[in-house]
Amino acid sequence: MKRTADGLPLSYRLAVASRCLAALIGGYLLASMASVCLSQSLPLSRVESVLTGMMSSFLFYIGAFIWAFAARSAGRAWAGIMLPALVLAAINGVMYWMAKP
Repeated sequence: MKRTADGLPLSYRLAVASRCLAALIGGYLLASMASVCLSQSLPLSRVESVLTGMMSSFLFYIGAFIWAFAARSAGRAWAGIMLPALVLAAINGVMYWMAKP
């Protein structure tokens, strides 16, 4: 990558900004979907399953944040965060509609 007189090229800056957004926004979405999925599926009391889901959401958020900057490209970072979040959202939707009386 060639440096310009002003510093780093615009393409590099945009890639870093995209990774930051993937880590912040995508990580939050992934953590919240994982938290809800665990809260609905754990065979514990309601309070314990919600608490366990909320505590584990920090691990998912940190994992997404690390993944966003460890991936080879910004596109892979987005895909690696959003695909599991969408799968968890689909699982949450199925569990929600199956639990309705």
